[in-house]
Amino acid sequence: MQLNKIPTTIVTGFLGSGKTTLLSNVLRQAAGKRIAVIVNEFGELDIDSELLRNCPLDCEDESASLVEGKDGIYELANGCICCTVEEEFLPVMQELVARRDDIDHILIETSGLALPKPLVQAFNWPGIKEHCTVDAVITVVDGPAIAAGRFANNEAQVQEQRLADESLDHDPSLKELLDDQLSAADIVVISKNDLLLGDDKGKVEEIVDQRLPASVKTLFIENGDVSLDLLFGIGAATEDHIDAVHNHHDHHHEHGHEHSHAEDHFDSFVISIGEVDGDKLQSILQTLLNEHNIFRAKGFAALPNKPMRQVIQAVGKRINSHFDRLWQADEHKQTQLVFIGKDIQEATIKAALEQAVL
Repeated sequence: MQLNKIPTTIVTGFLGSGKTTLLSNVLRQAAGKRIAVIVNEFGELDIDSELLRNCPLDCEDESASLVEGKDGIYELANGCICCTVEEEFLPVMQELVARRDDIDHILIETSGLALPKPLVQAFNWPGIKEHCTVDAVITVVDGPAIAAGRFANNEAQVQEQRLADESLDHDPSLKELLDDQLSAADIVVISKNDLLLGDDKGKVEEIVDQRLPASVKTLFIENGDVSLDLLFGIGAATEDHIDAVHNHHDHHHEHGHEHSHAEDHFDSFVISIGEVDGDKLQSILQTLLNEHNIFRAKGFAALPNKPMRQVIQAVGKRINSHFDRLWQADEHKQTQLVFIGKDIQEATIKAALEQAVL
């Protein structure tokens, strides 16, 4: 491996497994590295990249920065990243290669539907291979879901998301998708360790270890908290041996296949309202999650007499919230949420949320 290659970390895992939280914490520990971030998310407004963009504001090292240009964030929102390698991913990588003197590390967050193998294989393409290498593939797994015998926090909603994206050419089995995400992993991160009770941790280790070679290490973390030294500098050069990794979907990813836009096949919209009663908003959100086929709700809430913006993330029936940063003096203080789902009506959702407006 050439020493001057840009190391690239690929983070994969199901919807709601904790990928964005992990990436946010990685960026806070960036220690002066100039990092370009590629996110593969669905939705009219990419809340994940909004969260990532703001990480440098509270980095532990003030010299840490995202690469200039689109705030260092490159968004691929036209379907699952592994199905749009040629059309979407390679042009971005070529742009980063052209700016390689300004970049210390590339960080890629895939959608929950992505297979790592086709993505890693792209690092063997001429023009990319000479300048970039896969430092590690990190697969994030929802610990409590695995302990409960599920593959994702809400399997039905992940399944719906898969079926809604017609650019996907994957078998709809979540078990097989998990196997494929683990088969390419150099590191497996088990998230939500604080929610594993009793012998749950042992169960998760047993289930995951059955799918992994002994050389792959497993990390149990909570709230995305893990030392950067455990994730960066692995030097796996995964692209050199990825062809030897066999998975369930190898035959589906021949070059040159056509894809259609994921946005055409499920509902995605952004709702913007004013300041809200925080408790009432979360109560309404909980009701909406229970009564509608919502895959995901993410965004920010403006609360009265609170100088900080509240981040809200909902996957399945679970809602998490925290304050991430101060509202800026020139920033319009508003509540903004993106909803992704199937057969959900914007007017209905907005009418419900407006009941929380003060």
